Amino acid sequence: MEDIKELVKKNELKHIAIIMDGNRRWAKERNLPSAVGHKKGVDALKTTMRACDDYGIKYLTVYAFSTENWNRKPEEVNFLMDLLGQTLKNELKEMHENNVVISFIGDTSKLSPKLQKILNNAVETTKNNTGVNLQIAFNYGSRAEIARAASLIAEEYKAGKINEITEETVNSYLYTSKLPDPDLLIRTGGEMRISNYLLWQIAYSEFIVIPDFWPEFNKEKLAECVMEFNRRSRRWGK
Repeated sequence: MEDIKELVKKNELKHIAIIMDGNRRWAKERNLPSAVGHKKGVDALKTTMRACDDYGIKYLTVYAFSTENWNRKPEEVNFLMDLLGQTLKNELKEMHENNVVISFIGDTSKLSPKLQKILNNAVETTKNNTGVNLQIAFNYGSRAEIARAASLIAEEYKAGKINEITEETVNSYLYTSKLPDPDLLIRTGGEMRISNYLLWQIAYSEFIVIPDFWPEFNKEKLAECVMEFNRRSRRWGK
């Protein structure tokens, strides 16, 4: 663990974003319901959060539910909504005791009032913590995020509150405005695509795609990703 901590520090690896893919395929391979895969995915997230804390990684942003996921079967959508709410209820005390800061990126106004209340409670309870910052992307789509930012900027510009629109201006209207951009994007499940995730923020992130499904992700696999990140040469376009 100490070696990985040193690599994190040496490479200034502050922020990891993850596309948690493969819950359903993991379950299908085992002839299990998709719900079992999603529940195992929650266990993998808990393991990954603890690993980030051990390794000194300050920010972890995970893709939990996209704006396109509403097109899935209603029973699966409802299950995912219930799973998020129940997980927060069950895990909030422990996460708070472990000093985790919880926040959400995405249009949470589209969620049920009951679920919004649970999310808001998690944010309020943990806002003064100083440990790992966990951002859960829920009802999130990067194109929608950028369109929202453009709309807000246009309103401010028309009102005379903004005189010039720069990259910094756009960034300040994104859900992630208070976060550093991800240094590393990990996608599990082997698929080679971005899936409308953090398109603005990952402009210079390193990508690692691994074949393992998300329920199989653990501390050792995160360590392997950190070691691969250490082998990369980040040139920032130079």
